[in-house]
Amino acid sequence: MPPFPLNLTDSRGHLLRLRHPPQRIVSLVPSLTELLAVLGLDEQVVGLTRFCVRPPDWKRRKTIVGGTKQLNVERLLQLKPDLVLANLEENTREMVEALEPHVPVFVTHVRTLEEALMMIHHVGLLTHRKHAAEALAATIAQRFATLPTFPTLRTLYLIWRQPYMSIGADTFIHDMLQRGGFENVCAAYTRYPVLTPEMVATLQPELILLSSEPYPFQEKHLPELQALCPQATVLLVDGQLFSWYGARLLETPAYMQALRDQLKKALSF
Repeated sequence: MPPFPLNLTDSRGHLLRLRHPPQRIVSLVPSLTELLAVLGLDEQVVGLTRFCVRPPDWKRRKTIVGGTKQLNVERLLQLKPDLVLANLEENTREMVEALEPHVPVFVTHVRTLEEALMMIHHVGLLTHRKHAAEALAATIAQRFATLPTFPTLRTLYLIWRQPYMSIGADTFIHDMLQRGGFENVCAAYTRYPVLTPEMVATLQPELILLSSEPYPFQEKHLPELQALCPQATVLLVDGQLFSWYGARLLETPAYMQALRDQLKKALSF
């Protein structure tokens, strides 16, 4: 187990000092909430966001402190947390700045599998679960290492509708796409580009993946994308397995393999 007091630098370069293992944790990030559960921290987690859907019973048993972008600071501070976990992209600077004078905040930033594995290691250190976190990270890394090199497919991954939004090269989803052999047709963009229907057609993807989150794409949305890109195969995919960078990564390699097997049959290669 890691020694305390513990000094650890977060993704912003801010040094966090913890004198003791935290006993009252608030998570502002859904994928980190699930990670805390897998690390065996049910008793220590006292607060989370309304978007923290895993484990499914935690929203009923723990205090909801708002959303990932809109936080009830007063409610959170009433919980007297000794650690708050946030994310540079999923949460806002204003939220973190409102909390930092009062409670320890550790901000993560994950854009690649390697950064995800390091984040898991850091959370393990912070929460006195070093060995469990190391074992989890090692298992995730091993499962990704078994993925073969897939034939490349020019892929448009959509996360929003009206307007259409995709993902740039500086995102975690982009890294996951690459590992599945999906060439991101929006790799020239940063973050989350907005696309007009005309832009979607001009990109000429071979494959369009419609994510289940944050926008809940459904079967009824397939025809509109098929009309824009008649040459493309259009599929619904589980957004959590492309965008959650905690314990959900245990399932991502098998999901990628199954998706590629499905496409191999459909495209006959």
